[in-house]
Amino acid sequence: MASPAPADRDDEPVPDGDLEESRMPFLSHLKELRDRVRNAAIAFVLAFALCFYFAQDIYDWLETPVKTAWAAHPKLGQFKMTFATLTEPFWVNMSVALWAGIFVASPFIFYQLWRFIAPGLYKRERRLGVAFAGTSAVFFVAGALFCYELVLHQMYNYLLDFSTKTTEHTPTLMLQGYLDLTRDMMLAFGVVFEMPLLIFFLSLIGMVTHRGLWKFNRWFVVIAFIIGAILTPSPDVVSQLLMAAPMIVLYNLSILVAWFVTVKRENKEAALRADEAAADAIERMGRPGDDKLDDED
Repeated sequence: MASPAPADRDDEPVPDGDLEESRMPFLSHLKELRDRVRNAAIAFVLAFALCFYFAQDIYDWLETPVKTAWAAHPKLGQFKMTFATLTEPFWVNMSVALWAGIFVASPFIFYQLWRFIAPGLYKRERRLGVAFAGTSAVFFVAGALFCYELVLHQMYNYLLDFSTKTTEHTPTLMLQGYLDLTRDMMLAFGVVFEMPLLIFFLSLIGMVTHRGLWKFNRWFVVIAFIIGAILTPSPDVVSQLLMAAPMIVLYNLSILVAWFVTVKRENKEAALRADEAAADAIERMGRPGDDKLDDED
């Protein structure tokens, strides 16, 4: 009775014949790349047009933190934004639509990129790639929203409080300057919140382990506050702490992730070594006459 065929493994190499059949000519690769870039560009243009239509609403949403901080200083008077040139409002809306369009179209853009590289990956690598893309988007959005909800108001409140105490002049807020500052802060927090994914990837390929990360923990606390001082424009402790604290928490959560990945990899390697040792022992036991032949020689 024939034994059943072994189940397909996710990381099993593709047979040479199948590889030859699946290979695409160079021109076909270029055509596939062209189609994917075209589809991504179309998605971005549509998202840009949609976001440009709502650009003023998006900018008003971004103004909420500074409006709240401004309202806490009655002597500043009525809140208003100004611009230095006649074209500045238009270019500000263009910038808002550009960044918002990239964000809105990013799932479809990453999907097109994924469709281009997926045929050359194993099944397990494909699942990891999809998980990385989805999780990275969630972490990035979480970091940007954390900045918007908890950091921007505190930072702007400190800066306005500092300016009113050190000078009698009323600050003039420029459209482009405020957009650049708010955008850079939200992007910085979005990147910081990607730390668990970065450490997960590094531990997956064996570059870091939970043991080394734990030993480096005390130094990372210092580095987190240095990064917080660099990335936050205001010198107040609150803003720096609001950036350093999430970094420290995420780093320690990343240690748990690295522990899970490292232990799983080490157990698999130990099991593989045990199987190889057992196979070698069985092979030696299966050739009992070899020792006698060596003695006769």
